[in-house]
Amino acid sequence: MRVLVEVLHITVGIFAAMLIAALATWSYPLAERDIWLVAYVAMFAVVLMGVGPIRRAYDEDRATLNAAGEGQADSDV
Repeated sequence: MRVLVEVLHITVGIFAAMLIAALATWSYPLAERDIWLVAYVAMFAVVLMGVGPIRRAYDEDRATLNAAGEGQADSDV
């Protein structure tokens, strides 16, 4: 579940960067190429900054599932 939340955060960050770039391009069309270049770099940074939290969330989810599996196995004995 935590992994899903982190992926949603990354997705929202990418869509926010796209929206800001689209609005900036609309308001200043002469700089369209530069605006989208900066937007792509920002989207890449959003993904890079999301890797660590996704890894931590995956580890926490895996530990929770393993603990639940061990607890269930102990109750079956």
